[in-house]
Amino acid sequence: MKLFCLPFAGGSKYSYREYEIKAPRNLQMICLEYPGRGGRSSEPLVADVNQLVKDLFMQLSGKLSGEPYALYGHSMGGLIACLLARKIVIENERPPVHIFVTGTEGPSAPSRIEDKRHLLNKEDFLKEIKDLDGCPDELLNDVELLAHFEPILRSDFKASETYLYEEGEPLDIPFTVLTGTEENMELADIELWQKETRLSVDFRRLPGRHFFIFDHAETILKIIVEKLSNNQKFIRHESVRKIS
Repeated sequence: MKLFCLPFAGGSKYSYREYEIKAPRNLQMICLEYPGRGGRSSEPLVADVNQLVKDLFMQLSGKLSGEPYALYGHSMGGLIACLLARKIVIENERPPVHIFVTGTEGPSAPSRIEDKRHLLNKEDFLKEIKDLDGCPDELLNDVELLAHFEPILRSDFKASETYLYEEGEPLDIPFTVLTGTEENMELADIELWQKETRLSVDFRRLPGRHFFIFDHAETILKIIVEKLSNNQKFIRHESVRKIS
């Protein structure tokens, strides 16, 4: 089973390297890249979620018709995973069998556009980054590294914080949503993910702050594999039914 992974704000296709190392052999993790970082660092940054979705859809063009696949995204990547699935359905491509989301509230949550971190002055912006507990002190204290990293983060925050929710038909795709027990999010906002699918969302919580995913890599991978194994059993069952 293929798992296409969408980076969080400031992330790149290398952001889930720990997951790639620990993933079982039957789970092929394919981490996608946004413009302006990693192998695409020569391209301009894109500070618009819908443009990022179009870019990702083009990356996946021609790769969705074979084996079943799923989508996973953390934080901003979770929002993009959902919107990418919508784009895939609209374009009549084969949809994902499951969507995994960590560390973010539902796309329709009003709190999404209340934050304006991308407009903060440098001092306050860096404090926000530090409070998220996602950047090592070595990076925050390295002037040269920070000069490279700060514009990427600001661009991604702007993309997420200026996204305007558009009502649409719920997807016929199962969602699993995991959040940290110490994240600064209202439970009601997390539960808004249920608006995005006709199926019952599996909501789970794990100990930790926003980047709890790196404290629980084995647990999250186990959940992903179990969910996808169940999907595979269902797919095989349906194929047998159609043949018979």
